[in-house]
Amino acid sequence: MMKPFIILVFSFFFASNFVDAQTTNKNFILSKDAEQIDLWRGNMSDKGGSKNGEIINDKGSVTNVSTPRLIVHQPKISNGTAILVISGGGYAHIELGKESNPTANWLQSEGITAFELIYRLPQEGWKTTNVPFEDAQRAMRLIRSMANKYGFDQNKVGILGFSAGGHLAGITSTLFDKKFYKPVDAIDSLSSKPNFVGLIYPVITMLPPNNKTHSYKSILGNNPTTVQQTNFSVEKQVTTDTPPTFLAQAFDDPISPVDNSFLMEDTLRKAKVPVEMHIFQNGGHGWGLGKQGTTVSSWPNLFKNWAQSNGFWKK
Repeated sequence: MMKPFIILVFSFFFASNFVDAQTTNKNFILSKDAEQIDLWRGNMSDKGGSKNGEIINDKGSVTNVSTPRLIVHQPKISNGTAILVISGGGYAHIELGKESNPTANWLQSEGITAFELIYRLPQEGWKTTNVPFEDAQRAMRLIRSMANKYGFDQNKVGILGFSAGGHLAGITSTLFDKKFYKPVDAIDSLSSKPNFVGLIYPVITMLPPNNKTHSYKSILGNNPTTVQQTNFSVEKQVTTDTPPTFLAQAFDDPISPVDNSFLMEDTLRKAKVPVEMHIFQNGGHGWGLGKQGTTVSSWPNLFKNWAQSNGFWKK
């Protein structure tokens, strides 16, 4: 039985040999050879959405999502672990170019089977603003259903989210028993609970005074009730069953206040959930893997070491 622990590190120095390959991709092109898997296979819940074609701009920002799906990054030799990677973008767009794509490529190089999530955006004409949460739950189940195909352990499936993608990963990790959609096939009999969680400069709370994010407006609109705010605040959903969690954020984050990570760490600690948090003095927001030579670029190795020490990532 894994013992709960907490490590709070204020990282004011650069301590990483990580090589930054794609952090600033100004001409993003999604390979035509990339394997993509439809989440719903023709049985999508809460249909609707934008009637305009999907757009991926030259920086890898996605809008007008009509076909939520996974982009597969399969390593040459699997180390037995899979991770669902979720970009942010305030639930208004999806930042593949600077967040999930380079991160998935890095994970792939480490032997991880990585799956990028392209999820429906709540303000693009769907019947409900719950569509991102439906897609993330479905993605976790679909990934587990493919464990034999890709050669990883069903009990070593993690989730890694950035910014609004951190909120989506957090809700998926805490409300895994909530039925965001009606089952559509046998895949939905599988668990949507991640075995471990990484939250990178995440949006966590929807409660004052930290409810000024675009994610808040995208999910809850302009005049939500306190109950609605609470129901979508990740820290309020934490229980003793919440998976072990890794947090990384910069103290000077201007988009998602660093209090988001402090709130999450405090709640996890009180619930005796294993947690490790790294707060960097500088870095701002939206750094993805982190530009080489900056303090925030140490987070991938810190995350790897944490996952290895907890038995989720083969050494």
